[in-house]
Amino acid sequence: MINPVTPWTATVHDDLEKGELLFDAPLQRYKFQLFNTIDSIWLTAAWPNSARIAFRLAFGMNSNFEKTAVTEITGGLLITASTRLGDYRIHLSYPQGPSAVFRYTVSFRGAFQMLIPFWPRDIVPLTKEGKVENTSGIVHAHQVGARSGQLFASMTKPKNGSLFYFQNLTAMSDYCDASETSLAETVGGQWPEIGFQFPVNREKPLPAGKEYVISDAFVILDERIPERDCQVAEQFLDCLAAVYLLIPKPEPVFHDWNAIAGKVLHDLETNKGCWTQVEGTPYLNAYVGDYRTPAEIMVQLAVLMPLQEYLAWSGNKHPISDDLASGLKAFYDENIGSIVRWHPAQEDDLDRSEEQKREMVMDSWYLHHPLLNLARLALGGNKIAEKLFLDSIGYAIKVARHFNYEWPVFYKMTTLEVIKAETAPGKGGEKDVPGSYAHIMLMAWKLTGEKRFMKEAMNAIKSLDGLGFDIFYQANNTAFAAGAFLELFKETGESRYLELSYCCLAGIFKNCQIWDCNYGHAKNFPNFFAVFPLKDAPYTAAYEEMEVHAALHHYLEAAKGIEIRPSLRILVAEFIKYAASRLAYYYPALLPEEMIAEEIKTGEVQKDLWIPLEDIHDGWEKSGEVGQEVYGAGLPFGILPRQYFRIERLDALVFVDYPASSFRFGKNSVTFHLEGSPRLKAKMILVGLPKAVLPKIKVEQKDRSAYRQLKGASSNIFELSGRARVRIKWAAF
Repeated sequence: MINPVTPWTATVHDDLEKGELLFDAPLQRYKFQLFNTIDSIWLTAAWPNSARIAFRLAFGMNSNFEKTAVTEITGGLLITASTRLGDYRIHLSYPQGPSAVFRYTVSFRGAFQMLIPFWPRDIVPLTKEGKVENTSGIVHAHQVGARSGQLFASMTKPKNGSLFYFQNLTAMSDYCDASETSLAETVGGQWPEIGFQFPVNREKPLPAGKEYVISDAFVILDERIPERDCQVAEQFLDCLAAVYLLIPKPEPVFHDWNAIAGKVLHDLETNKGCWTQVEGTPYLNAYVGDYRTPAEIMVQLAVLMPLQEYLAWSGNKHPISDDLASGLKAFYDENIGSIVRWHPAQEDDLDRSEEQKREMVMDSWYLHHPLLNLARLALGGNKIAEKLFLDSIGYAIKVARHFNYEWPVFYKMTTLEVIKAETAPGKGGEKDVPGSYAHIMLMAWKLTGEKRFMKEAMNAIKSLDGLGFDIFYQANNTAFAAGAFLELFKETGESRYLELSYCCLAGIFKNCQIWDCNYGHAKNFPNFFAVFPLKDAPYTAAYEEMEVHAALHHYLEAAKGIEIRPSLRILVAEFIKYAASRLAYYYPALLPEEMIAEEIKTGEVQKDLWIPLEDIHDGWEKSGEVGQEVYGAGLPFGILPRQYFRIERLDALVFVDYPASSFRFGKNSVTFHLEGSPRLKAKMILVGLPKAVLPKIKVEQKDRSAYRQLKGASSNIFELSGRARVRIKWAAF
């Protein structure tokens, strides 16, 4: 099959043959050459079998590169080039690592103000002889929306190998801010024209005389071509983690989540817009001021579950917990034998404006998510939750078997009639639901010890074979499923379950924004390492992010005693670190008023209310247009028990932004294990200690067999290495 190409690609092979060779050098088993082809500066990399791939480092924009100079510098090359339009500076470097990895950072200084209406993509596969359009390849992953600027592809004709490409989009924020352009949907393309397409400015001219970074790409070349779904996922994770170690990363911001929890509890308890009354019982609205939508069981449990974790951690009680628990029984339908989505007394109030806002219509994941939270509460000792869960589990099994473990999007609870079969034509239903179902079956097995539930989990998982990245449907459900698969691996020893957990997490990290959008409204808050709720969602969402944070903690807990891939220890720990820094900015009180949407889809937004916005968008778009989500109110309650621990003898809290475990409390000391990688750093903050006490505190980290004392950045802030044993000691009082 011959691939159609544009003129900017069709001539690349001939241009390189006729171009000026500027430099050549080896990198491991690869041969690199640098060319000036008059209108472009190219870097070609040849695989050991001599097939090549070309990277367009600079594009002349209808002008020729007249002056070029190549200078060898420490760790790479500096290339300077000029056209009549402006000057380019290209820094080509070879970071040390086990793989063939290189980086090119390109900056441009315009000679005059200009609009840039077009820019070609920067990667073109080549053959030793012949035409670009005769090559074939597979794009395993690419950027969607404002997610990471990543591309993972394999060249299959000729059969050369794979490349992982990652644009550090953060570096181009200044250009986007000046030109009012977006970095969404810039990395991708169709074979053979792939890579980064510089965001063009057709309306606001680029200022003259100022240098802007216009590309900052990291590339890993690999001779392997993954064939199975798990191989794709594992190679993607390993490459992403390898690049992650190299990219610039922002400094996390500390928030007093204990104080935030107090504000949330106060506002949740006292703000009438958060609540509705049904037959004398209080229920949470889904969104602030949304009285038209009936009460939903998912909303009640989405707050109750983390609230119970927080109250157990703090040793306190709160009436909101009792209010939420008291209303759960009303969602059980005796005729169906299951919990239902909408409060039965309010079903007549459904406005039928959406497919799911109809009587007895169930969104497939919406059945399993409340069951999961009921099971989690039950395992914590809640008898009401346990009864509701066990009374509903038979119906969940009936539905699963009816659909042969491949769920549609919407179905009728009474008749199991399919209301909507696919998420989009030809895309199938909600593909991660088998994982959610397996998870609740595993929870049922833990509660009862009945092996039939374990068998059900195994039956459901068969429908996930071959899906790879496509297991991902909704981030929080997929993340929890990853932990369930890991637990199944521990129980059975079957490697396929471990592989499925990798596929789930590859889907999660493929849908992350591993860059800082420092343009437009996004200059006001950090957004590095955010995760999107759906594979095509145009915004990140507070509740799903909170649950991914919790699920990834659970994954590491389940991984004790298992040698999971080192790449996951890097990525999971770093996601958790930045989540603790970033999630507070869903609260409108921390955002400038001008970035919050005026027209709200559901309910209202109260700027000073400590209830999170549902949605954060690209920097040029306003946020909060979906509404202020009450079901995301559990955000601080989920973070506190996982990122803070108490030292009772000191009456102090310790915040650690990495996941920590294996705590041992002594009379005058506490030790714990830190997750992550030794190549990365975590932060620990001693909270609430008087200044007079701080000099009596010693923080030590175990290196090999001995502890060494650490000096803090200040008297209460310490930098720790990942994957370390840490000890806090204090003098007797």
